[in-house]
Amino acid sequence: NLTGASSVTIGGVAATSVSVVSSTTVTAVTPAATAGAKTVSVTTPGGTANLTSGFTYGAGPTISSVSPNVGPTTGGTAITITGTNLTGASLVSVGGNAATSVVVVNATTVTAVTPSGAAGAANVSLTTPYGSPTASGAFTYQLYGTPTISSVSPNTGPTTGGTAITITGTNLTGAS
Repeated sequence: NLTGASSVTIGGVAATSVSVVSSTTVTAVTPAATAGAKTVSVTTPGGTANLTSGFTYGAGPTISSVSPNVGPTTGGTAITITGTNLTGASLVSVGGNAATSVVVVNATTVTAVTPSGAAGAANVSLTTPYGSPTASGAFTYQLYGTPTISSVSPNTGPTTGGTAITITGTNLTGAS
């Protein structure tokens, strides 16, 4: 008995784009609201129907950290994104490009592998059913060349170990 529906409210706030599809179906776009369960109401010439807790707004997701936060421009860095309300994350993007191997570990942790990207700071974002947070400049792409070692000083020491050495070469940034 939804024919002639004139309004839809979610938690008492008017929905937009209300369309009567049939006598049993009405579509609408939810208004902004606070997190939690809301009553859905449809007003027709025959009266108003209510469904208590008919729609639930989820708390928006957040990103608090990305670790590691540095990797090569060629991509392939396994990263862990930590935050809140990350359940249902379906897409991770680093520098505007889709990451691979996205795994939702739990509501506070998502793992992924970085795509290739341009040198410099890159935004990290994810898409969830409750929003798409972005952490500005949370990952930095660095140009790494093939490392070389030209010397080790000192280059001798006792078999018991414990000798502090200095390694000199090229492209040693990010040595792990």
